[in-house]
Amino acid sequence: MITKDMVIGQVLRQYPQTAEIFVALGMHCLGCPSATRESVEGAAITHGKNPDDLVAELNKAVGQ
Repeated sequence: MITKDMVIGQVLRQYPQTAEIFVALGMHCLGCPSATRESVEGAAITHGKNPDDLVAELNKAVGQ
């Protein structure tokens, strides 16, 4: 299960299929250093997205 406090890099390693969702939401810097430090919640806020909506969409994509 993906949570708001997970780091983007961790999510991508565990669930590579989520990359499409991050890119579709305008989060194109998946391989940059920020992805190894920034939480899903922080990235959502930075990109003007609702963190809860993003987590729900990510979990739906991974079947949870």
